[in-house]
Amino acid sequence: MKFSGLQKISLIDYPNKIASVLFTPGCNMRCGFCHNWRIATDPQPPFLQEATALEMLENRKKYVDAVVITGGEPCMHKELPKFIKKLKEHGFSIKLDTNGCFPDVLKECLENVDYVAMDIKTSIDKYPQLGVDDTSNIMRSIQILKDSQVQYEFRITMVPELVTINELDSIGELIKGSAIFAIQQFVPTDTLDKTYQTMHPYPPEVIKEFAQKIGQYTQKVILRI
Repeated sequence: MKFSGLQKISLIDYPNKIASVLFTPGCNMRCGFCHNWRIATDPQPPFLQEATALEMLENRKKYVDAVVITGGEPCMHKELPKFIKKLKEHGFSIKLDTNGCFPDVLKECLENVDYVAMDIKTSIDKYPQLGVDDTSNIMRSIQILKDSQVQYEFRITMVPELVTINELDSIGELIKGSAIFAIQQFVPTDTLDKTYQTMHPYPPEVIKEFAQKIGQYTQKVILRI
């Protein structure tokens, strides 16, 4: 397996843990608001090879508690479950970020993953705007996480036009009964589609209103604004 990069220290990517972050190249989706679009749409060498990544992480064990694997979309790489198993054998706690489009790989990863964050981009009928016409795999991934014993969260970025009050009930039904639903602020900088850079993020009071209403569908709402 290869990676587009490694962030040595992160205090925000894994709840309550100090982590290193590995970025996988490539993504099947085309979200206009994506900030990692360079590695998602056209990953370029040099790539970090698996053996080198493991060696670097092993050397940092005294500084970090965990490893976060993000992208791009990690689960599009079929060798991911084997790599995660190696990380677990090295003694790391592991968090996986995913868009939910590859439920079979996700399910296999759950044997060795400690925490999963799955993005809910918008209501299911708007996913074609992001390059996903068949949303059945996303629905499967949602159910896999709900049925699992692994700690997880569903999370959404409050992108104007993609996420509105009109989508509230549809999004709520998707994540109904979930353990945690995290709401993140949209940052209009360095996006794949430059038109998103002209959008004004929702003010905090609007996001809090959304959170209050979505709270009826989930056990806990977390605001990251």
